[in-house]
Amino acid sequence: HILCFRNFYYITMLRDPVSRFLSEWKHVQRGATWKTSLHVCDGRSPTHDELPTCYLGDDWSGVSLQEFMDCVYNLANNRQVRMLADLSLVGCYNLSSMNESERNEILLRSAKDNLKNMAFFGLTEYQHKTQYLFERTFNLKFISPFTQLNSTRAANVDIALPTRRRIEELNFLDMQLYEYAKDLFLQRFQFTRQRERQLERQRRREERQLLRAQKAHRYRQQADDSVTTEDYTGQVARW
Repeated sequence: HILCFRNFYYITMLRDPVSRFLSEWKHVQRGATWKTSLHVCDGRSPTHDELPTCYLGDDWSGVSLQEFMDCVYNLANNRQVRMLADLSLVGCYNLSSMNESERNEILLRSAKDNLKNMAFFGLTEYQHKTQYLFERTFNLKFISPFTQLNSTRAANVDIALPTRRRIEELNFLDMQLYEYAKDLFLQRFQFTRQRERQLERQRRREERQLLRAQKAHRYRQQADDSVTTEDYTGQVARW
């Protein structure tokens, strides 16, 4: 038997919470569902009482943004924190296991820790920096550059300021996670770029030192050749 060992790396992409929420709303509005998602935690799926549905029927097609925001069971709220955190720390989907503030604090801390310890994470809003960090992290080169798309469905949704504030409130954990992620991401980007520049300066310095050494060697060689020639000429004259 041949044993094959593989290295697996966890990576993820985060997105601005408001844009992500609006994008999911448009997705659901067109008929998308997550019925095949089992939401398994600690070896079991949540009961209907633990995770009620927001709609009757096959899907939530045509749902308005207001209806989407009004459902307190909507998993679109704080989805990024919930998907990154260890839900078993808070009793999975059983909301009665602890008070809400304690639950939120544990979830956010868990999501931050898991994000920090991932091999790599990027931000949708920083495509070029994400590509730069990905390539340096895994020592590879993409064939074509990442594209920054600003004409997404979420970007085309025109919402009033009160609506935006409401979405931020519904996703207050995601908002905190995203600020943490953005700060950490930009720190890593700056550190990686500075280190690359230092290595490039060191490479150029070593190249210059090598060139100077080669020139000095050629100069000494020429000087030795000149002395050898003069000695030989003097000996011929004596002969």
